[in-house]
Order: sequence, then C-alpha cells, then structure tokens
Amino acid sequence: MLNRRNFVLTGTAGALSLGFAPRLAFAQAATDKRFVFIIQRGAADGIGTLAPVGDPAFAAQRGVLAEEFAQGTKLDAMFALHPNLKNVAQLFAAKEALFVHAVASPYRDRSHFDAQNVLETGGTSAYQLKDGWLNRLLAVLPDEERKAIAVAATIPMAMRGKIEVTSYAPSVLPDASDDLLARVATLYAGDPQLHALWQQATATRTLTSDLGANGGRNAAATGALAAKLLAAGNGARIAMIETGGWDTHAGQRGRLGNQLNGLDQMIAALKTGLGPLWGKTMVLVATEFGRTVKVNGTQGTDHGTASVAWLLGGAVKGGRVVADWPGLSDAALFEGRDLKPTAGLDAVIGSAVASHFAIDPQRAMPTLFPDQKSARVIDGLVRA
Repeated sequence: MLNRRNFVLTGTAGALSLGFAPRLAFAQAATDKRFVFIIQRGAADGIGTLAPVGDPAFAAQRGVLAEEFAQGTKLDAMFALHPNLKNVAQLFAAKEALFVHAVASPYRDRSHFDAQNVLETGGTSAYQLKDGWLNRLLAVLPDEERKAIAVAATIPMAMRGKIEVTSYAPSVLPDASDDLLARVATLYAGDPQLHALWQQATATRTLTSDLGANGGRNAAATGALAAKLLAAGNGARIAMIETGGWDTHAGQRGRLGNQLNGLDQMIAALKTGLGPLWGKTMVLVATEFGRTVKVNGTQGTDHGTASVAWLLGGAVKGGRVVADWPGLSDAALFEGRDLKPTAGLDAVIGSAVASHFAIDPQRAMPTLFPDQKSARVIDGLVRA
C-alpha cells in the first residue's frame, strides 16, 4: 500500500534515499551524456497520463475520463499508463522510464504564462529571475559540453542567459497550398540533397504546434530532428523541445489521447535517432501545472496544481513510479479541486540533472534553483 508519510517506489523494492554520495563540486570532465527537456505547454493532465486506477475514488471522480484506462498498461497495483503511450510502456518494461507523480513547482496560482515562467526560470514566483535553469546548468558543465539547442521557433526562457545557445525551427510562413507543396516536392525530387532538406522541412513545419496533428507524424519528425542535432559528433549535448496543445478544457478524452500519441512517437523517434547514445541520455518531460481532478461540464478539465513528471532514457534507473500519493477523495484534494502536490518539481529536476552530469547536488541545487532553500535531494534516479 502506498503511504503518504514516505515516498514509495512502486514497481521495485526499497524506498528513496535522500542524499547523494560525494561527487565533483562541478562537472569537470567531458562526457558523451545527453539531456533533453520536453516542455508540455498548456498544463498536461497527470491523472489522465498516469492514472491512479488503484485509488478507490478514481473512477467516481474521473467519470468518462477513467474509462480508457481499462486498456492502459498497468505499471503496478496503483498506476496505469495511458493506452496511447505504447512506446513509453516498453521503455518502462526495459527500466528506462520513471515517473514522479503528484509533483508541482512552487507556483500555486493558475496562469499559464506565470507558471511557465516559474518552471523555466527555476524561481519561486513569476518573473523573479531573468535567466533559465537550463542556461545556468550549462554554466557548471565543462566547456566542451556547453552546447545546447532549442527545437523551437525562438529560444525558450529555460535556455536564456549568459551562455550562448542556438535554436532550430522552420520559418513560420503562411500555409502554402497542397498543390504548391506537391509541385515543389516534384521539382526537388531529382536532387538528393535538396530533396532530403525539403522532406525534413515539410515534416517539421509544425513542430511546436499540437502533437496530435497529422497522426503524430510531425511529432515523430521533431524527435528525429532533435536526435540528429544531438547525435552529431560536434553537436549539442542539451536540447529543449517545445510542445503545445495540452490545455484540455473541453473534449479531453480524444484530445489528450492524440497529444499523448504524438509525444509517444516523438520519444520513440528520439531513441531510434540517438542509437547507442540513448544509453547515455536522460529525457525530462514536465508541464507548468496539472488539471482539476473532477471533469467539467464540457468533458474536459480546468487548470489545476499537481501533475506527473517523466524521466526517460538509458541513463535513467527506471521501471518505477515514485509517489507519495495524497489520494483523490474530496477531503484529500488541494483547495477542494486539484491533485495535492507532495513532491517538488525543482527537487526532481535538480536531483536528476546533478546525478546525470555528476555534479555535487549541494552546489547544483542553489545554482539551478537559487531561491529554493529547502529542496530535498532525491537519490536513485539514474543508473550507477
């Protein structure tokens, strides 16, 4: 049984150990490690992603949104993964996926823009810090590893700061007609170099839009593109991928399912494209806040508080769900409506990246999250 008094590692024996063995104060030796941050803009529903099917209140609280989890992958006695996350389920079975549930940043209001700023800057309130935690991470890595790229139209807040980073995205131009696109494709068909570039450009032209578009093929193309940028010998070591479309106020069941299918395909393409480097890669998936526990009148959910964070990759000590589960009964809800946060997203991020890059967490945490004075360090998130 899950216990609110302590973190529980479901899917494996043992409990979380808080604290690290001594490591380098800052990363001093270059490695082949890669790190990818996928942000879910719009507040992704954690309960609709990784459902607490073992919670006695789950079915009654979620109504129609609970039904599809009859086909979901059971990860343990408590949690089931959304049925559209087939590739992620395989990663979990291979112990390359870990989830931290009932997690939230320090932000407790429900503005997308403010919450995303807190998530990306690592502050405790919106617009308090002027640079991003990913940029500050670059500052403590060896010079050879200070290479980062945003797969986005502009450089996201998380990557802005003193260290120079780059971005890659197709130009945002008015949509061309299908006939024009077909004619250009025919024109380039006889040129191997231009044809390949054209295919890549058309496949990634909507990479920051809804992941469900085009049956998830655009999302898969984005994952393949990010892998190519990371796998190059002199390429980036850190990448950030922006995704949108997670604001599911109405018709959530179909919309969220399409989104998760796209994200699942993106992650699969990322793994395939990285090849052997996947074993040295960590992927973090996180959103600015969660959604309400109860379904609204339009079969959607409204802005909430806690959600779920994902850690994926060959470097992750996976096959587990980390949860100090608060419960879904009315009495257990935060402000009578939301999943109550029992873990800090800052602690998850800081602990994960510090361990991944062999940085002393006691120095890394104040660098990445300077105003979080009491963030606990979570050990055991990466492979030894």
